Amino acid sequence: MDPSKVEEDPDGPLRITVSPLDRPPLPNIGKQSPVNVDTLAGPEVDEDAHPNRSTRSRRNLLYNTPSTVSFLGFGPDNQLRRKTLRKRGGGGTERDRSNSTELSSWSIDSELSDDGSDQISMDEITLMFATHERIPKKDFRHEYEASKDVDSFFSMVALELDITETSLHGIAVKMVEGLLKEEPDCSAEEALSALFTHDSVHHFNRTMQGTSMTEYGSVDYDQSWICAFASMKNLKKRQVSVARLKHPRNLGETSQEIRFIIIVLAPSEEKTTRSALETARTFATLLHEPENRQEFLDCRDKVEFMNMLRRVELKYSKEVEEVGASAKDTGSTESLASFEKPEDRQGCPIGKGVWNDIERRAPLYFSDFKDGLVGRHTLHKLISAIVFLYFACLLPSIAFGTLNSRNTHGQIDVRKVIVSQTLGGLIYAMFSGQPLIILQTTAPLALYTQIIYEIAHGLHVDFLPMFGCVGLWSSGFVLLYALVGANRIMKYTTRCVEEIFALFIAITKVAPAFESLIHDFQENIGPDCSHNVTTSEGNGYGDVTVGCQLDKALLHLLLLLGTVALGMMLYNSIHSPYLDAKKREFLADYSLPVSVIFNSFIGVYVFSMVSLTRFDVQTGPLFVPVELGSLTSTAVVTSMGLGFCLSLLFFMDQNITAAIVNSPANKLKKSSAYNLDLLVIGIINGILSVFGLPWLHGTLPHSPLHVRALADVEDRVDQGRLYSIVVRVRETRLAAILSHILIGLSLLLLPSPLNYITEPVLNGLFIFFALISFSGNQFYERLVLILTDQSAYPPNHYIRRVPLTQIHLFTFCQVLQLAVLCGLGLSAMPYLEMIFPIVLLALLPIRHRLMPLLIDPKYIRALDAAHTDNH
Repeated sequence: MDPSKVEEDPDGPLRITVSPLDRPPLPNIGKQSPVNVDTLAGPEVDEDAHPNRSTRSRRNLLYNTPSTVSFLGFGPDNQLRRKTLRKRGGGGTERDRSNSTELSSWSIDSELSDDGSDQISMDEITLMFATHERIPKKDFRHEYEASKDVDSFFSMVALELDITETSLHGIAVKMVEGLLKEEPDCSAEEALSALFTHDSVHHFNRTMQGTSMTEYGSVDYDQSWICAFASMKNLKKRQVSVARLKHPRNLGETSQEIRFIIIVLAPSEEKTTRSALETARTFATLLHEPENRQEFLDCRDKVEFMNMLRRVELKYSKEVEEVGASAKDTGSTESLASFEKPEDRQGCPIGKGVWNDIERRAPLYFSDFKDGLVGRHTLHKLISAIVFLYFACLLPSIAFGTLNSRNTHGQIDVRKVIVSQTLGGLIYAMFSGQPLIILQTTAPLALYTQIIYEIAHGLHVDFLPMFGCVGLWSSGFVLLYALVGANRIMKYTTRCVEEIFALFIAITKVAPAFESLIHDFQENIGPDCSHNVTTSEGNGYGDVTVGCQLDKALLHLLLLLGTVALGMMLYNSIHSPYLDAKKREFLADYSLPVSVIFNSFIGVYVFSMVSLTRFDVQTGPLFVPVELGSLTSTAVVTSMGLGFCLSLLFFMDQNITAAIVNSPANKLKKSSAYNLDLLVIGIINGILSVFGLPWLHGTLPHSPLHVRALADVEDRVDQGRLYSIVVRVRETRLAAILSHILIGLSLLLLPSPLNYITEPVLNGLFIFFALISFSGNQFYERLVLILTDQSAYPPNHYIRRVPLTQIHLFTFCQVLQLAVLCGLGLSAMPYLEMIFPIVLLALLPIRHRLMPLLIDPKYIRALDAAHTDNH
């Protein structure tokens, strides 16, 4: 409002003149302080008396009729009083008014009664707290509940046209009474109590309106409609009422010309996609366009209104040809773009992919080191990542070294595994295309090693030469895969396959831990031991040669659970309300080493009277080439078959791990290099095979946890649910290089003090890794949904887009595939491990050929969407 247009008449009230088309905020002139907005009595226009009048004529009539706005301000006696802003009509057509300088006038008067009742007490003024949150419009093409919401409204026919009530409370009472006719357990008073604030000011608790940005950068509310919604405990089903007012009404500061009111009531225990908020989104989307509202205004009766509502809903639900055509594509766009670059298709295919990866990554090689040193909080992140990787790689190396030593009778032990981890990890960190991937020997590789040992024993040849021969054949196949660009087949690897494999890896970590615990209990308190309970050492505590060792079994359980509990508590402390953000982040970054060191101290010193199992270390030279010449021709041919199956395991494990690390959700800036990574894996395992050292490949969850350790994350809230997203990642080689140097130096700590880290602590470490790998795994989240109340479902994309039955069917298909993998990978018959890589590769045609026959492809696309910020 232009202050130059304010004039004061000494003989009359204060007058303010404004342009007719201005809809200004309440004036703030002198002591006139706008505090609250009351009712604007809209113009009384009898539309029934003018049935043939055009819409524009009706608008002109509405515009030229006087209007009033009341507000609070200070009077001449410095007392707070209720004031009234009155507008006089402006005359003329709409076009005339838009082009004319003629002004309407507004006058401010004090409604002073004889007894001075206009004076307002300060106790009558209340404070109103409001929050604003942007929510997306309903997507009728993908959110299946949207059309169901409209269908339920048609079954209710809760529609009120041309309401003449002038107050917000009166309008709401009329609408609510019509809604609750079939709800005997709910009263109108309860509904109004849920809809309105609990004081003398009648204001909706929760509303939804359309907004837009003005050319000056401020927010402009769509003031012709409003949607109010609430949840009620005793309500049996959702209730929706739509009311069209006969004349525009001023119902509040952002609702000064309301023609449509929507009220939505929903049960408190309703599932997320059918909640009051989601239902309100549906009807707010139908009314958010001005063209739609004008069509609804022109409807003459309920039948015409309902037909128009159906046409608008069908317009939003209409599938365009491009969307229908894309339904046939069940692949992942992100995987296609990552595994196959356009330049890889040009020229000779042999080695083209590897060379292009080198060309893309070579200019960034220097920055791979600089990015680990420069930047805010970068050194802190680098140190915490180094410490995490040191413990995360060293401790599993000890555990798998113990397992391999037991399976091979000491020919591959802890020391060899640590050497392999150091050598392979350093080579990969220095020369790979994606240094954020962490290599490790894994449970499937340990089982494969056991198979080779048993086959070598059956063929009467030495184990290490045959182990080396299998490794060399496997490396040759892997190098061939890298040179011919076989990674292109991995473009069919979608989130479905990735998460099945990730959950399988988690199970392979948990299963040996529980097997060890059960074996310890059976050995120490089982039927084969004496019934006399003693301790594990003499020293006055009991006989060490006779009796059960209940204390040893219980200590195993205590340390296992203690490692898991302390690690998870510190890891999740970043979301706790205790301490400040930096200290919580510090505890989360160092949760693994703190848990391991603390529980190892408890086991070794606090319970020193209980003797726990410690690993042994073999002595002798490490880098001695295996004697391949001692193998028979039968052993060589057998090694070739074993090497081919092993190469498939390397191929799948490495590429799935790389795909998860390179997912769009991690916001990595530097290019991926799948062919180069696979080439480096082949070279590394070839070198390790020559010296009889255990093999390595990219592993889960260490690789994505390495990414998270170097990342800045941000917590966000969506409808009351907290989730985290990655803001940026420091893509550096330094963390992997320095951590593996420390792992190599740990050879000096063998056997003591590293053997103080006992088997129960290592088992707890495996369970800890399995639990933290569940975070962000949509497959696991959907498994939890089966046991979750529907009202507590998260408001993520697939919950909105896919019917619950289809979600559970998709999850069931994944469970079956996971069960087959576990049956082969963890079978008591180790020879089944040989076909495990082939079954893993078979997950791709199952996903793209069989699952679309059971589930609608559009639902599969929603459930199998690539990793993004969608939570």
